[in-house]
Amino acid sequence: MKGDNPITPAGYAAMKARYDHLLGTARPEIVEIVSWAAGNGDRSENGDYLYGRKKMREIDRELAHLARRMKAARVIDPAEQPDRTRVFFGATVTLVDEDERERTLTLVGDDEQDAGNGLVGWSSPLARAVRGAEIGDVRMVRGPTGLREWEVLAISYPERAA
Repeated sequence: MKGDNPITPAGYAAMKARYDHLLGTARPEIVEIVSWAAGNGDRSENGDYLYGRKKMREIDRELAHLARRMKAARVIDPAEQPDRTRVFFGATVTLVDEDERERTLTLVGDDEQDAGNGLVGWSSPLARAVRGAEIGDVRMVRGPTGLREWEVLAISYPERAA
């Protein structure tokens, strides 16, 4: 089901780099430790062996998760957005709430969201509410503190590569 997971080119590159690091560096290092520890005899009380096996399972789980997410990913370059007057994937949006508090956020893939840095996942309630909005539109969003009204003040996208 390719395409169920929109992601920016930078987000996909970061996910791929993590996958490559785990597969090419971290996992081989753990395999080497486990192999060495297995050669030391009794595995039931061998801390290096037990820890190594546990760590290898964690790495394998993360590799499987990343592989699934990359397979489902649909890379969308926000710089290629033809309609820059509305909020679509990759838009950076400045909003103001009813208390006149401004908030600037960028709509990114769920795998690259980082609210502390203004990166809001595409399927979050706020992102869903502002999708398709134009400057001046007001949207209601239900959050942890109840219903909140947000007005779109500005919309921007990255510049297209020359």
